[in-house]
Amino acid sequence: MAEPATTSNTTEDRLAAMTLPTGGWSDPARKAALTRVRDMGLPGRRDEYWKYTRPETLVQPDAPRAAVFANDEERLFANRDVLEIVFVDGVFDAAASGDLQMSGLQIDRLANAQDIHWASDLYGKLEGEGHYVPRPLAALNTAYATDGVLIHVTGKAEKPISIIYRHTKEDSDAVLHHVIKLDAGAELTLLENGPGAARFNQCMEVDVADTARFNHVRAQGRDHERRDATHIFARLGTQSAFKSFTLTVNGRLTRNECVIDLTGDDAIAHVAGACVGDGDFHHDDTVFVTHDALNCESRQVFKKVLRNGAVGVFQGKILVKEGAQKTDGYQISQSLLLDEDSQFLAKPELEIYADDVACSHGSTSGAIDETGLFYLRSRGVPMAEATDLMTLAFLAEALEEIEDADIAEELTERLSGWLRRRRG
Repeated sequence: MAEPATTSNTTEDRLAAMTLPTGGWSDPARKAALTRVRDMGLPGRRDEYWKYTRPETLVQPDAPRAAVFANDEERLFANRDVLEIVFVDGVFDAAASGDLQMSGLQIDRLANAQDIHWASDLYGKLEGEGHYVPRPLAALNTAYATDGVLIHVTGKAEKPISIIYRHTKEDSDAVLHHVIKLDAGAELTLLENGPGAARFNQCMEVDVADTARFNHVRAQGRDHERRDATHIFARLGTQSAFKSFTLTVNGRLTRNECVIDLTGDDAIAHVAGACVGDGDFHHDDTVFVTHDALNCESRQVFKKVLRNGAVGVFQGKILVKEGAQKTDGYQISQSLLLDEDSQFLAKPELEIYADDVACSHGSTSGAIDETGLFYLRSRGVPMAEATDLMTLAFLAEALEEIEDADIAEELTERLSGWLRRRRG
């Protein structure tokens, strides 16, 4: 009987340390989200979808301190023609950001949006719908988010939007919420990179209308002591496409959740990720894809490379509702363990209520391919370099999910550089 009281105390302690924004068009959604948080309670280890990941540092009142990483590398996507939007420890940096005016779309900030706004029909709506798995940290985000971008895409965006996160304070605690609406036939590529804060709670709601296309590529920052909880909620219309890829190479605790609802016929949803962890690294991908229309396709492709006691988690589910015939659902999660101290914990699930479907899932965990390693060594490749080449080959399937080949190549180069620095 002690667990509910403990959960309630944890929730109220966390809420007491936060300030609820009030007034304006988002007020009803925030109050509804606060009610959801209190009804669900913040996550604990006894929650089914948190049994592999300890949530204490994500829900405690104060953010754990995280040292700021001195990064002398050129930032990702710096050589691409993009519109940059910069947040420093969760605070919008107007001086470092570009002009938010661009043809084919409208961009506002959550903190500045006026009382009558298109986002009022979406803010907190996708996050708050009756999902099968409670998402209390996402509801907490909807209630308390201090800022974020609101992007209404009416046509084909002339260039990608790049959201850059910078971490400068060891005790920063950022809560950002983005809302993205794509009208019928619209197209947008959204890039994200950098560490949001010492502790970062981010939520993104994406409404993809009929025949619209949304491409998302994210590289989470290299500050190792940071803790992230991110959430993506997407709704897809008829013949629409949603593709998201995340690369993670550092971070003491990262929990990436993705909830996708395919509600229109012939929709396509791909979500993928690659991570490389070393030491006190815990990385959790939790994905839930619902097929609720005819002839839809979904892919989940996740690869994790772990060593020196690092831990990887994958929880992925495909739900095919009654009547969602001709569904094509594919799910694969694999880990490469470079020593005997690391762990990969997987929970793949299929729940199918239609009889004309092609759904599959698989999960594997193993050591590096000794035959491939021997082949490289026999041709004079040093052991450390050969291991890195095998690691990149293992991650290649996930990186191939990125639609833009140039972006995929840039991320592969960054991965290669990270592996070189970690040799020995």
